[in-house]
Amino acid sequence: MSKNPDVLYGLDDKPGVKQSMISALQHILACFVGVITPTLIIGGALGLEAEVPYLISMALFVSGVSTFIQAKTFGQVGCGLIAVQGTSFAFVSALLVAGFTVKNRGGGPEEILSIMYGVCLVGAFIEILVSQFIEKVKRVITPLTTGIVITTIGVSLIKVGFADLAGGFNSENFGALSNLGLGLFVLIIIIAMNVSSNPWVRLSAITIGMLAGSVLAYALDLLSFSNTVGLTIFSLPIPFKYGLNFDFEIFLPIALIYFLTALETSGDITANSLFCRLPIKGEAYIKRIKGGVLADGINSAIAAVFNTFPNTTFGQNNAVIQMTGVASRYVGFYIAGFLVILGLFPVIGWVLQAIPKPVLGGATLVMFATIAVAGIKILGSEPIDRRKSLIIACSFGAGLGVLMVPDALQGLPLFIKNIVSSAVTTAGFTAIIMSLLIPEPEAR
Repeated sequence: MSKNPDVLYGLDDKPGVKQSMISALQHILACFVGVITPTLIIGGALGLEAEVPYLISMALFVSGVSTFIQAKTFGQVGCGLIAVQGTSFAFVSALLVAGFTVKNRGGGPEEILSIMYGVCLVGAFIEILVSQFIEKVKRVITPLTTGIVITTIGVSLIKVGFADLAGGFNSENFGALSNLGLGLFVLIIIIAMNVSSNPWVRLSAITIGMLAGSVLAYALDLLSFSNTVGLTIFSLPIPFKYGLNFDFEIFLPIALIYFLTALETSGDITANSLFCRLPIKGEAYIKRIKGGVLADGINSAIAAVFNTFPNTTFGQNNAVIQMTGVASRYVGFYIAGFLVILGLFPVIGWVLQAIPKPVLGGATLVMFATIAVAGIKILGSEPIDRRKSLIIACSFGAGLGVLMVPDALQGLPLFIKNIVSSAVTTAGFTAIIMSLLIPEPEAR
């Protein structure tokens, strides 16, 4: 047991089985909704309902494998911390653009998934490469550019969350009072629990809000589990189940997000290190960051192979370490085991798919808005001078303009249109290019 009063079990301590299982379950509670929600959103928006249960299973399975790699470490791969991995929200917006691009060409579910997994697999090597130059990349990707991109991701996803709250895109009863009431019910519960002084209540807010909303939906006959009858209870992961394809136009937005995700991961691992009372300077720290980002890229490649979306380190699990005082990386093995077991049972995916869209929207509206707030906090972490104000204004103007008036791009050549149709890509490229071209003001 650790000698530090704030840390009950240090990094290399081995808690007992009971303590490890309890701590692991708390981590599962914190990350479970985050792991499955991107798949639910992407699958629902693109009409992939028949594939969603299997995709959810693979999201959980790969999350477990990836968490084990981070905690265990293999040579230079992994950070050796409880760095819980899961499907990244950062990619949702770009993946939706990619999916709709393929769908509008007449592509079916398998073609949509094969292209998305193909570009995600190739993109993973960008993060793998960035991991080896993480210190130099930080000079290019600053809090200014990262804050702009994260804020744009959050704002662009709010549209998806609010549409789900109203019943889901193209639903027959879109905007019905029953949908709005159910979504607001979930939203109010989450808000009420988040203002609690009890940290465990706050940590469980989204999970309990969705559970309460599902119970109310069931009572109102808006939720049925009849489609789970006769399902295969257990299934093994199938590599490249949908094949692989590639499209360079679709790839560019994904590539940019991989580039920025490397910086986000390094920040999460730094926070994790702080909670574990580990130094955040020196050779050991740099090695930990490089290993974590390298594992992040490799885990995203594994995700593409096993039919799920890119993985990243979850920041919310750092809060669990802080609250419990359990920093032992051996707990990460238990977390990984639980997630893998959950992922081997597709019936779980069918049950989760049955969650009504308004319930999902009520929860994700908060989650997505929180992403935007996180980006604003990053932007506000440094003084905003005239140069930064101009970069922020132009980046948001371009990115959110594309989001609000997509038809304005109709006259562009198809190649360019597909690249800039993502608000995240447009805002990100604008921020990076302007940061490089506009010189810093001279210090007085």
